Amino acid sequence: MIRAAAALACLVALTGCANWWPGVFPSSGGDSSVRDERESRQVVELIGYVQRVAALQAEEQQRELNASSQIFSKDRGAYGRVRLALLLSLPGTAFGDDTKAAGLLEPLVSKEAGAGPMQQFAGLLYAQVNERLREQRRATQFKEQLDALKEVERKIIEREQARPR
Repeated sequence: MIRAAAALACLVALTGCANWWPGVFPSSGGDSSVRDERESRQVVELIGYVQRVAALQAEEQQRELNASSQIFSKDRGAYGRVRLALLLSLPGTAFGDDTKAAGLLEPLVSKEAGAGPMQQFAGLLYAQVNERLREQRRATQFKEQLDALKEVERKIIEREQARPR
């Protein structure tokens, strides 16, 4: 009980000191903090949404994709972009399209230090989708190299069999 009271007292003291050290503690007011709080809630909502969609049957997932596409066509804002990109990057779906997902997220990826939660989440998702695309390209290259080696091996075997003994 005493520890809880001491922790609460420290928290209140630090909160009161926030105005003395600007930049160290986030301000308690202003448009940016309201926007950040709204975007944080939207990011949490999107994560829950994509988890629910992942558990649906294929037909229901397709309906959700269609609904998200319609939302995006009406409002091309960050929320609609990230929602559609999340669905397109969902593994194990028939409609998965990492290239399109990366294209949707690219405008949101920002190098600014003041990027909001939605931009930060979009940046994380963009990095993951791009990594998956890189891995797919590498796998394709390895497969092509393996096929080329098999072809060389086949030709060597054919030459050895055609050689008189």
